[in-house]
Amino acid sequence: MYISSRNNDIIKHIRKIKTNSRIRRKEGLFFAEGRRLISETPPELLSQVIVAEDFKPKDTWADKRLERLLKDFDGIVTVSDQVFSEISETSHSQGIAALVRCPVYKPSDLLGDVPLLLVLENIQDPGNLGTMIRTSLGAGATGIVMTEGCVDIFSPKVVRATMGAIYRMPFIVVSDIGSLSDKLPQGIRLFAASLNGKSSYDSFDYRQGCGFLIGNEGRGLSEKAVEAADQEMLIPMEGGLESLNAAMAAGILLYEAHRQRQ
Repeated sequence: MYISSRNNDIIKHIRKIKTNSRIRRKEGLFFAEGRRLISETPPELLSQVIVAEDFKPKDTWADKRLERLLKDFDGIVTVSDQVFSEISETSHSQGIAALVRCPVYKPSDLLGDVPLLLVLENIQDPGNLGTMIRTSLGAGATGIVMTEGCVDIFSPKVVRATMGAIYRMPFIVVSDIGSLSDKLPQGIRLFAASLNGKSSYDSFDYRQGCGFLIGNEGRGLSEKAVEAADQEMLIPMEGGLESLNAAMAAGILLYEAHRQRQ
């Protein structure tokens, strides 16, 4: 199929998926773009692929994997370069995008052998959330818990920032931090990163099941979230700083747990 009109129903549908989180939830689809991101998509999640008419495979590992992925896939739509530029999320498009089925997880999927969770309350910046998903994967976290107040994990900016980690990091969404006790088994110790913490983050033992609570970029953790934690702790800072970027704080904590577990 070849599409040259921006008013085509398929193109209109893609725009809705890109821009409307309610439609994404209703249809269970999200928009992904780029050679590497699509090449890492599990075949069972791939719904539709959109390629620009000037798209040409390159001699890279991503494109070789992409070629294998799409070899027998019959949901490919070719569009004019102009139409593709209108649905693209980037200023320098790679000429390939896709509609992908949203992965769904159960709380038990987040536990692994020894749970290491990142628990996020009302994170708003897409880049921060995407970076935290990617960092969690790299640090060996077993899952992510997000409150409903977080930015949509399937928004195009979050998906792009994960660089494929969105396919390999299990997650669930909860109404608030207090409801975690209904979702997870007993014995997982929760640590709240807080300016009111009395002890440094590196003075605790993270070798058993645990989770790190990270709050909103501007307001930090709510009082209820701090109350739900087993322990408050502090990331020491020099130079008169009062706080760190949320994704940076998450990375420091996760990699300390990773270090201890190694």
